[in-house]
Amino acid sequence: MENKKELVGEKATHIERWLRKHKLQYTAATKHPFFYSIHDGSIDSSSFKTWLEREYVCVKSAFAPFAASVLLKARKESTDSSDVEVVLAGLGYLNDEICWLKEEAPKWHISLTSVVVDNKPVLDYFRFFERLTSSDVKYAEAVTILWAVQLVYHNGFGYCLEEGNNTPEEMKEGCKIWGNESFKQYCQSLENIANSRLEEASDEEVSKIEILILEFFENVVHFWSVNLVKT
Repeated sequence: MENKKELVGEKATHIERWLRKHKLQYTAATKHPFFYSIHDGSIDSSSFKTWLEREYVCVKSAFAPFAASVLLKARKESTDSSDVEVVLAGLGYLNDEICWLKEEAPKWHISLTSVVVDNKPVLDYFRFFERLTSSDVKYAEAVTILWAVQLVYHNGFGYCLEEGNNTPEEMKEGCKIWGNESFKQYCQSLENIANSRLEEASDEEVSKIEILILEFFENVVHFWSVNLVKT
């Protein structure tokens, strides 16, 4: 089916074209068995517990520093002051997540201070974000990846809250962190920023960012998958 924008003669954005072009990879990330198992209530409690542990380490050690680096790049490189406000709002969601993870840990008998991550797919996922904190990474690259990450989390966990779900009650609160309407609007704001930066980027830069998006999809799919393996 043709895109509505194309029917009325409006040019599709880079992001819209990428999501169509790489639909399989995007779907693999957002409609992963990890989310299906939460949605239908079949997820093994040990899998969810393992994800909680790894998610905490990821946020604290890799994703939060990456998000902070995007904020610094927005302040230095963006000509629109509202960019800083949008990215800063995202740090608030990260704080909500960390607080929720700390509250959940005792319920699942997890000691967050003693979590050891030595699984290669998980380490690769962490290193992907660590690499993007470099000062050599441009704002357009960083903010577009930030958008991609938040969109995957929103659509993935949002699916677990859709009508007809059998998501266990003890997991719904976590799903709401990313699956709510406010977070959806935040993702849209990030997409607007990313599209604006992509329009100003060179063809070479756009191609580089597209490759990074695919690398993220690959890494996050492995991250979901490894949490479904019983340990």
